[in-house]
Amino acid sequence: MSSQVRGGTRWKRFALVMVPSVAATAAVGIGLAQGALAASFSVSGQEFKVKATELEGWDFVQYGNVASGKTLEGKDLNEPVAVSGFSKAYITNMCQSVVTPKVPFGIGNVVLRLEAGGKGHDRVFAKSLYLDVSELDADAEFKNIDIGVAAGSLPKSEGKPGIQPKTQANPYGFSQRAEKALLKNVEQKAWATTAGTFNLSGLKLRLSRDLDQECY
Repeated sequence: MSSQVRGGTRWKRFALVMVPSVAATAAVGIGLAQGALAASFSVSGQEFKVKATELEGWDFVQYGNVASGKTLEGKDLNEPVAVSGFSKAYITNMCQSVVTPKVPFGIGNVVLRLEAGGKGHDRVFAKSLYLDVSELDADAEFKNIDIGVAAGSLPKSEGKPGIQPKTQANPYGFSQRAEKALLKNVEQKAWATTAGTFNLSGLKLRLSRDLDQECY
């Protein structure tokens, strides 16, 4: 009996994770625009991967923070992250994937893979974009960059990204900013993404038991 209860709990967690992330992102975007949500939230216990041919973003800022939430086992989770913010960004050939491990009923590992902005479609567009990143590999080019800025002095005017409200970022800590950032051959791991607007042209969502279906 107890094993059946545990299995049901895990399955519910799996089902929640499998909700199309575009719908979740849209709900977050609407809430942020209406001021109903803080720009911080409890992260899931699953890190996800993002790959893109190119990310072109404006009013770039980056600072340190802590992403907090729960593991899949319900234990406290606190992870250091580098938060990258953009007033707006265009992403070419975006791929996002996350693995849900040990799904019950003999299913095993399941990969959720989402693609958008590929050949024949408009680039993915995001407004008021924030990425909580733990790893990033890319070829980067910055225009008018300032390194070593106190995080609390980042722009706070409307449309310009600064520290998100109600976060654990130290306003006196290290940060950097640039007028524009161009990242190519992007591969990153992240705990969270938030955006006021997130438009995905040519959206494809697939589930697979094949771990080779991760974005990288």
